[in-house]
Amino acid sequence: MSVNFLITGTGSRVGKSTVGCALGFAFRARGLRIGVMKPVEVGCPDYNGELEASDTRALALAAGCSLPVEQMCPYRYRSATSPPAAAERDSLPQPELGRISDCFDFIAAASDLVLVESTCGLAEPITWQSDFADLAAALDLEIIVVIANRPGAINSALLTLRYAATKGLRVAGWLINEPAALGQGDPASVKTLSRLTDTSCLGTMRFKEPLSIEVVEKLLLRVQG
Repeated sequence: MSVNFLITGTGSRVGKSTVGCALGFAFRARGLRIGVMKPVEVGCPDYNGELEASDTRALALAAGCSLPVEQMCPYRYRSATSPPAAAERDSLPQPELGRISDCFDFIAAASDLVLVESTCGLAEPITWQSDFADLAAALDLEIIVVIANRPGAINSALLTLRYAATKGLRVAGWLINEPAALGQGDPASVKTLSRLTDTSCLGTMRFKEPLSIEVVEKLLLRVQG
């Protein structure tokens, strides 16, 4: 059985795209064909009538994925809010899980591994009836949780991990990210969270530093079975 990952986080601006780009580049360097997908991107700038999916393009560039952006990011909105609300505000079609699933299948057929990035967190709605946890279950994705090391990190991390458990999702592990040059979080966050959950710690990532080989190798072990 192939393993594909959903990169999600404990909120917005926690470093999901940074981690996704780093993983895409690292897996590509090891000879894997990497597909990427951000099913819904919000807050997209408008260039000459075209909504630019900047996070999606960054992921594709890092992973060497040259598939059409319409497949990698089928839904793009100007408004920086939850996807169904953004669709209403922008007077654009609502996201549909069926179309997202079709796009994923297209990408997976051309790839050894697919990295999917969520909008915000695991409970972020994609439609008014479903969220990214539902998408992960439908596409059989393993979860990578990116946690920004800032005040409230432990609470947000535990809520995310417990929500994943209630949905019956497989969690590959969690990663503590220092998203700023001057860390605001507790330096003991890794030890604290490790004592509060049995979910595997993948490692840490520091501001403007490369992702550690340890993190990549732990995930490769899951891919290789």
